[in-house]
Amino acid sequence: MRFIKLNHGWNAEPNVPDVKIAVDDTDVIVRFRLNPFQFKEFVYGDEGLLTFHNCCQYRVGVPNDEGFYQYGQSRFKQYGIAWGEFYQLEDSGWESEFPDSIQVSGQATENCKHYLFYFRDDTFECIADSFNFQVIHAYHTHLRNEESNPTDSGLQ
Repeated sequence: MRFIKLNHGWNAEPNVPDVKIAVDDTDVIVRFRLNPFQFKEFVYGDEGLLTFHNCCQYRVGVPNDEGFYQYGQSRFKQYGIAWGEFYQLEDSGWESEFPDSIQVSGQATENCKHYLFYFRDDTFECIADSFNFQVIHAYHTHLRNEESNPTDSGLQ
């Protein structure tokens, strides 16, 4: 299995990210507080908005940070994945092992990718064609697009 870290220059607030998930047709939208402690361009109340397009399925659940660090509950920790980051996984075996999934479109396409984000209290996983990331500033809206198809040079 290989992975690409996707959150460069931003991350979820480490203490109370206040994650909210919504489904709009076949898109899954994840809204969360951004980390103003590590990234000084953000202030308390700034939010990140990840939209996963043409989502087949997703899950929210274990492990949380305690399960990851103390009990080794992550399926991916053995590959060097760090807690609290957002990744695209390759060759993850999601087709045969994707526990407690919530079906969205129910039909995987040839473009499907496996995304993983470790928040403090939950793990979010999603199988979708692509994603985009937006920053919602507490006092005004500013869009910051992230590339959903990173180059192979970022693979680990």
